[in-house]
Amino acid sequence: MRLNEYTNLDAVALAAHVAKGDVTPLELVDVAISAIERVEPRLNAVVHRMFDQARALAGATLPAGPLRGVPMVVKDFDGFVQGAPFTAGSRFLVDFVPQHDAEAIARLRRAGLVFLAKTNCPELGLLGTTEPELHGPTRNPYELTRSTGGSSGGSAALVAARAVPLGHGGDGGGSLRIPANHCGLVGLKASRGRVPAGPEAGEGWGGYAQRGVMTRTVRDTATLMDALAGPMPGDPYAAPPLPGPLTNEVGRDPGRLRVAFFDGSLLGNTIDPEHRSAVQETAKQLESLGHHVEDARPDVDGPTLANAYFTQIATSTAIEVDDFAKRVGRTPRGPDFEPTTWFTILLGRALTGLELQRARETAHAAARVMGAFHSRFDLFLTATVTHPQAAIGQMAGGLADRAGAPLLRALPSGRLLRRLYAQRAPELLELTPNTQLFNQTGQPAISLPLHMSKDGLPIGIQLCSALGREDLLVRVASQLETAHPWHARRPRVCA
Repeated sequence: MRLNEYTNLDAVALAAHVAKGDVTPLELVDVAISAIERVEPRLNAVVHRMFDQARALAGATLPAGPLRGVPMVVKDFDGFVQGAPFTAGSRFLVDFVPQHDAEAIARLRRAGLVFLAKTNCPELGLLGTTEPELHGPTRNPYELTRSTGGSSGGSAALVAARAVPLGHGGDGGGSLRIPANHCGLVGLKASRGRVPAGPEAGEGWGGYAQRGVMTRTVRDTATLMDALAGPMPGDPYAAPPLPGPLTNEVGRDPGRLRVAFFDGSLLGNTIDPEHRSAVQETAKQLESLGHHVEDARPDVDGPTLANAYFTQIATSTAIEVDDFAKRVGRTPRGPDFEPTTWFTILLGRALTGLELQRARETAHAAARVMGAFHSRFDLFLTATVTHPQAAIGQMAGGLADRAGAPLLRALPSGRLLRRLYAQRAPELLELTPNTQLFNQTGQPAISLPLHMSKDGLPIGIQLCSALGREDLLVRVASQLETAHPWHARRPRVCA
């Protein structure tokens, strides 16, 4: 298969060619490797190559899954890959090599996929930009001076550049949807409990984090979610069962749905005019497709939710680092981590059980508000993010750099940590305030690459449904994909 043919096809189409014998898995792997090597010097998206292993696997007998022989990349976080280094973008984990697959990774293998490389991410997945000190920044293929978003930014860059059709990632506050927005992709965060976090954990970040993929087509997303979905033994809970495979929802008439739209910022203060216009245009398009569309938003307390969000993330990160310390046999210290990460660890250690439980109750209250909201509306439409892609360096460091890294290295008191956090935390969500709510409430949400800015940068649109209703998201996403196709777009850096 020639490179130009490969880059034009999504994963489902590539798998069909393999099934018909038009191309072998090994031939696909070789063309994908050449595609990665074409774009990688400019993107810096790969942190560990697995090319030899991929060729050996593709030349052997692969599982007869729905995507047999299709190449993909795996984020260096959100699940262990047996025998592959796992750094999570951190110096602390630079020598750690897991000896088993996470369940989600094992399910991707059983679908017949072939892993080519591990991809860059911010340290421990904490920032909404992929610029770790350990590996350096991943650059956006649409504009190399801009961020790919985070935390699944390395995978997003390679999928957008058409080096691979699929990129693995995870979403604890927008980490699939934000890179999908920044790189012009489809990014679905599934319902809480849809994809298992085991065997390492029963849930990630208190249930906020869901593992998934980014793709260029809705049908690829549906196919991958079918492969990933379903509880594993010992899970603390599971998402409501789907009515059937999501692949059956692609192209299905969604009927006349009730859609609420909000063209502002859920947790921040401002929204860029082009992003506001994109929401308004999508609302009109949904109306033209026969849906009832209404300007409405849920009555949630943004600042309180933002505080609860960071409380959960800080405590979860502190525990996560303690668990990693046991695996690598080292004591975590300030110099092992970037300042923002170390601040988060210290804050997590300083917070009390009462503060964590209050944060959880706040999220549960928001889930009840959203449940009532979805008794009136099937879907909720917003901008995925509220501002254009940040410049490289604009978001890196964030809270810690503003607070002063030397001060944080000095192990400040709990009271000082709380004061710094209260002063600076709201700034961290100003550019990306519309995704975290649905991690807190557990609802599925999808980002679709429906618009482009005047500067040639993607603008994503987010749709959220009630808990367990990924089927509605796939139906409407497929309807919008047909009405407003985005497949022909190519970034400046393209395989």
